[in-house]
Amino acid sequence: MSLRLKINLTVGVLTILFVVAIFAVQFSSIRESVHEEVIAANRVALQLLMRAAARYAGEGTEAMLGFLQGAGRVRSNDITLLDAQGRELYRSPPSPWKVGRDAPQWFEKLISPPPATQVIDLPDGKLVVRANATRAALDAWDYFVRLTWYALALLAALNALVFWLVGRTVRPFATIVAALNKLEGGRFDVTLPRLRGTEAGAIGAAFNRMVGQLQKNIETERRAVRAERELSESRELARWIDHHIEQERRTIARELHDELAQSVTAMRSMALSIEQRIGPLDAQAAQAARVIADESSRLYDAMHGIIPRLTPLLLDRFGLAEALNDLALRTQRSHDGVQIELQVELADARLSGDVALALYRAAQEGMTNALRHGQARRMHLALRAQDDHVTLDLTDNGQGLPPEGSEPAGHYGLRWLTERVEGLGGELRIEAASPHGVHLWVQLPQEPAVTE
Repeated sequence: MSLRLKINLTVGVLTILFVVAIFAVQFSSIRESVHEEVIAANRVALQLLMRAAARYAGEGTEAMLGFLQGAGRVRSNDITLLDAQGRELYRSPPSPWKVGRDAPQWFEKLISPPPATQVIDLPDGKLVVRANATRAALDAWDYFVRLTWYALALLAALNALVFWLVGRTVRPFATIVAALNKLEGGRFDVTLPRLRGTEAGAIGAAFNRMVGQLQKNIETERRAVRAERELSESRELARWIDHHIEQERRTIARELHDELAQSVTAMRSMALSIEQRIGPLDAQAAQAARVIADESSRLYDAMHGIIPRLTPLLLDRFGLAEALNDLALRTQRSHDGVQIELQVELADARLSGDVALALYRAAQEGMTNALRHGQARRMHLALRAQDDHVTLDLTDNGQGLPPEGSEPAGHYGLRWLTERVEGLGGELRIEAASPHGVHLWVQLPQEPAVTE
């Protein structure tokens, strides 16, 4: 069942309940009116007949019969004249009002007052007066039927209007969901038209900005990869290219994290705001907003899946030992009171450019996290070449690892570093140091020895 139909059914049920409530009020009013009319007519008839009986008491039933024949029918009453032996001398004629029609018996029983019979004694007979509500009940029934037709016409018109309005309201959300599905499937050229409504229009504008930024970033990454592939044959030229590729990829990662992430987050926040606003009124529309929020979250996760592939590729010009020494000196100069002990043993080490870069990045990332997130004041960095492996140990005296189950500080940088180390056939571990702080351990293989 579509959202449009569900909303229309909900409005229809509410309208029916409202109409039923109105019918109940109207029925109560009609019932009271019929009761009042019948009882009042019965009282007037009794007073009239009692005065006539008193007036013609001395003249007998013949005089009373003449009076009744002249009076004719009294509204809402059946009058019968009986003689002393109980024989019927007179019965009031039937009502000429709406002859041949009667209200349904069940309706007449609901609407009419309890049957009332009054007896007026005469010297040689008696008058029997019975309340008759059939005509009043028939009038009430006709009014009730007209009211029912009006209510049905109103219900049909209202539901048709609601069905049309709901269709216009929810149409933009279906367009947004379809566009998100295409984007998730790899269609990065999809855009949304200008959508009606404040919320839908804002989501559509944010979506189009996000897609435009994503297309630019993807195209930039493609150019960087193509340039890297074409220029990789020249070692010296490849070093220069790698440096600029690293800068480009850093820029792309920053744009993805700062610009695109904000657009996706804004779109998700607006969808959640819609859900909160209409949730109590329409669960299905709220579910549609939740789908938009979930698709935004998946897009956010997919976007952050691109970030690890943008790891910089910097080739060292000066050698790993000199680069680490320079890194330690610059870190100490930029952070007053920080002490870094450096121990490098790389005699006869056979390190490829990728391995050297990975070790340098490991030391750089570990120092950055120790200072930024652990507030460390002392660090010890050791780099040793043993057998066929090179091992890096970095220990700090900072605040240590976060509580178990929480995301570690600097998790994006550590994730990039782990992927690079594992891609080179190495291993990376992060553990708590004693008595406090963090211990970063990285091991990477050396290049095979050249035999003559």
